[in-house]
Amino acid sequence: MPTPTPAASPDPRRNIPRMDELLQLPEVESARQRLAEHAIRAIIQGVVTQARRGQLPVSDIPAEIAQRLEQKTAHSLQPVINATGVIIHTNLGRAPLPSAAVEALQAAASYTDVEMDLDSGKRSRNRGAGARAALLAACPGAEDALVVNNGASALLLATAALAPGKEVIISRGELIEIGAGFRLPELIESTATRLKEIGATNRTHLADYERALGDNTGAILKVHPSNFRIEGFTSAVGVEELHRLAVQHDTRLIVDLGSGLLTHDPALPEEPDIQAQLRAGADIVIASGDKLLGGPQAGILLGTKDAIAAVKKHPLARAVRIDKLRLNALEAAISTPSNAVQDALHLDPQTHRERTEAIAQAVGAEVVPHDGRVGGGGAPEYPLPGFAVSLPEHYADALRRQDPPVVGRVHQGRCLVDIRCVPAHHDATVIAAIKAVG
Repeated sequence: MPTPTPAASPDPRRNIPRMDELLQLPEVESARQRLAEHAIRAIIQGVVTQARRGQLPVSDIPAEIAQRLEQKTAHSLQPVINATGVIIHTNLGRAPLPSAAVEALQAAASYTDVEMDLDSGKRSRNRGAGARAALLAACPGAEDALVVNNGASALLLATAALAPGKEVIISRGELIEIGAGFRLPELIESTATRLKEIGATNRTHLADYERALGDNTGAILKVHPSNFRIEGFTSAVGVEELHRLAVQHDTRLIVDLGSGLLTHDPALPEEPDIQAQLRAGADIVIASGDKLLGGPQAGILLGTKDAIAAVKKHPLARAVRIDKLRLNALEAAISTPSNAVQDALHLDPQTHRERTEAIAQAVGAEVVPHDGRVGGGGAPEYPLPGFAVSLPEHYADALRRQDPPVVGRVHQGRCLVDIRCVPAHHDATVIAAIKAVG
């Protein structure tokens, strides 16, 4: 008589609880105080899917759901410590906001008088008046100002408004591409505006501009190169010369600085500033709020009354309008006496060395010279002499996984920790993170 075949063990996945059962877990009920229902369901579904694939024991489902719910927040971006020595680090969110700007964000998070005259109770047309007034006070050479969503929006709006259906003259040496494949020529030509390229990559002369001017010229555009420098056999035309040429031919002069330096800074002797370009005769100067200005992302246009008025009237102005949160934060960033960008740029060399040596001594590492950078397209390739803690290269990956993450720089097989952009009260956190890796 044949031996009976043993019955196969039932698949434990048949015992996976139903969604409605899992939604009754105490941890789920508690999570509803801070997470939306769809976010909770997505977490539960992810755990159940993992169990169905055999990647998680069925008995562990409730505990896994509880753990993921506890770790889940309503937002995904997390603060990091920038120990790269790059002040305006695009991958890390560019300029860290000063405390006054953070308070301004919170103040504008609820209902505000952004478009209401509280005295009359009627709609106001002075949206952004506070930020505009702060900019004009900081840049007395400007007659008026406008703030839009970002620097690219400002350039698009300026060229579209001042040269509609016409040509914008630009040097070939200023046809730049910046991060993520973003090219200024493609941006400008996305409207009815056309570019007229002149000169060569390394040399452009006033005569090139003169030959290009004609009845179809709408504006002359001068762009500050971002993230690169051309050296050697070079030639470029300054804003003063271009202004005289623009006046002679009754056309506009737009200067895109990008970096957002308000006035001349001896720490960056070659970096052009907004005030100087206005004095030199630019009709409109464009800058980004989240670079050397030290504020939130914003596109800033400063210039003459008639040029800014033309920009404000263009239909695109509504499409690139900035929100109330950043308007308030920008005003605060301009009005506060100090910000993190300027603090890092002007960090006292002795203080930089002493803090670096203290960290190195605490973790048993050495101090090496290290040049920081402005970053964000400001002062390209210009060194900011300083110091860094030198660690084995594998520390870089491990430090990024700490809480909070510490982002250093990998250079020549070493992980360099530069505290130029690290507030002093975070030094102990940096020491703890390095020790945790070691």
